[in-house]
Amino acid sequence: MICGFDYGTSNCALGVMADQQVRLLPLEANNAFLPSTLYALDRDLITEFVVHHMPFEDQRQALIDGRQAVLNRAQRVRREEDIKSSDQTLFFGRAAFAEYFEFPEEGYFVKSPKSFLGSSGLRKQHTDFFEDVVTCMMQNVKRSAEAQTGQTLTHAVIGRPVNFQGINAEQSNQQALQILTTASHRAGFKSVEFLYEPIAAGLDFETKLEADKTVLVVDIGGGTTDCAMVRMGPSYRDKLERKADFLAHTGERIGGNDLDINIAAKHFMPLFGMESPLKTGLPMPTQIYWNAVMTNDVTAMTTFNSLQSEQQIEDLMRDAKQPGLLERFARMRENKQNFHIVRNAEEGKIALSQQQNHTIHLDYIEAGLLLELERQAVALSIATPLQKMLVLMSQAIEQAREQPDLIYITGGSAQSPIIRAAIEERIGQVPVIDGDHFGSVAAGLTVWAERLFR
Repeated sequence: MICGFDYGTSNCALGVMADQQVRLLPLEANNAFLPSTLYALDRDLITEFVVHHMPFEDQRQALIDGRQAVLNRAQRVRREEDIKSSDQTLFFGRAAFAEYFEFPEEGYFVKSPKSFLGSSGLRKQHTDFFEDVVTCMMQNVKRSAEAQTGQTLTHAVIGRPVNFQGINAEQSNQQALQILTTASHRAGFKSVEFLYEPIAAGLDFETKLEADKTVLVVDIGGGTTDCAMVRMGPSYRDKLERKADFLAHTGERIGGNDLDINIAAKHFMPLFGMESPLKTGLPMPTQIYWNAVMTNDVTAMTTFNSLQSEQQIEDLMRDAKQPGLLERFARMRENKQNFHIVRNAEEGKIALSQQQNHTIHLDYIEAGLLLELERQAVALSIATPLQKMLVLMSQAIEQAREQPDLIYITGGSAQSPIIRAAIEERIGQVPVIDGDHFGSVAAGLTVWAERLFR
């Protein structure tokens, strides 16, 4: 069976064709969009899960041979923690969030692993680990979809950003695509192709066009912003070869997660001492606070969790005029609640798409602690990453050497009126049309898969 698979930074979605219409399958209860999160009782149990759910014996044995040390550790964890073979050890999506919120310091939680796939300087053990994380997430989605359709998924078109990382882009892209390819085959897909995500979003939109247009497709995903200038409409949509219709594309690793991180740093971290003075009158160092919330950066997370950061916080506690704020920061770090804070920032961003003010309760940090967010203040705090997104749009238009007839925006963060207003101001008098902010990429991937594999 053929499918389109959006393995997204923020959410996963999978589509199949039914009665010549795209159908996005529910992956979690009635939800078609499964948050790209994973919680494991122990990190090594991730690899064990992958091995147990691989469909092809030759691939399974090869992985066992290559991961024997990890699998031995997983068995030791089971013995020491009295984890039975029937116990659930991995949780996905909203269930992963729920486990993390309840037991943040006990298990292993990862959010948006796609953000890390193109990271520079990854050693083999890192790429092995990310292969396993992506594989088990793909296995979970694939098994859910097959249970609903009653058929085996064999062929897939998977979405990819224009660039996974901005630095050493080509090397980064090859590394990330290799991880995704390896993971998809281990999950049981026999044939996999990749398609740029903004082009996939455009293909979905094209099915609804009644006249030919030159469209600037803007996909603001969780990890990247990708733009494509595409000629589309009734004269183009039945063509299999579309290279000449894709006039330009740009992309960078700047997306909704970066907006959340900026909100978390500039609005939440002052509650933990950021911007408070030292006894000397000097300002508080800020990098450790940024490291706390940069949950899409391997180096920042490693640094924040290091003994060096623990010692730095203790030193700052002694030097601070308001040591209670640093004590709160130390507790938050010890309890591994920084992912929860970034999640709150994301929830605040979403809420402010519909209202001017939003209150966030932080009782999990401290009883009675809350934060008031206001839309205009949040707009100022995300100005830097938003400016980078606008530059990508302008560059796509410049590369195409023509103005778009309209702008089609999709991706979760594209719902924000702050972003929409900035696009309209930057690009000028061009109609801006909202797409399915979460489902357009998966739908377009499904449309392309049907054309490619039939």
